[in-house]
Amino acid sequence: MRYPIRIVSSLASLVIASVAWSADLQKGLAAYDVGDYETSLAECQPLADAGDAAAQFCVGRLYANGFGVPMDDAVALRWYGAAAAQGHAEAQFNLAVFTENGWGVAMDSLEAAKWYRLSAEQGFLQAQSTLAKNYQFGRGVDPDLVEAYKWYAIAAQGGDYAAQTGLDEVAAALSPEQLAKAQQDAQQWLADHVARTGQ
Repeated sequence: MRYPIRIVSSLASLVIASVAWSADLQKGLAAYDVGDYETSLAECQPLADAGDAAAQFCVGRLYANGFGVPMDDAVALRWYGAAAAQGHAEAQFNLAVFTENGWGVAMDSLEAAKWYRLSAEQGFLQAQSTLAKNYQFGRGVDPDLVEAYKWYAIAAQGGDYAAQTGLDEVAAALSPEQLAKAQQDAQQWLADHVARTGQ
């Protein structure tokens, strides 16, 4: 009796795998970029269901914005969470934004700060700038102007021009010793990031 169950289970796995293989992630992402959300969903949903982080992020964005589907923060949050758990940096950032603002989940600045940090550590520019603000103003973390300066400096180095304003504000509040440490920490992070990623 177990033999037929195994066959049915194996056949179901093959059907799911063939659907996922026939989907095209690049086609789905390109469709999203040009506003063809129906195609984007058709291509990304099977891959998201199969566990592809980039596809999960794509589906999350569709539901977060109501593009081609009803806007649904809870569904978007679920897909962002799935992609974020696999280390997708932009999904981690969006999950942090949703958590900080209470979209589809209870507001939680501590949890948001955790996801901002994970995204920032991977080099996601918006997360770096936001994490700097969190340290500057004590949102979800203890206020720490040395850490705030470090993350503003990293974001500014990455091309976030608005980070320069925060950098100047924080620098004015630091002692010369603190400023030297913050600058050293930022340079060390940047060097380590290049060594890890080549970027």
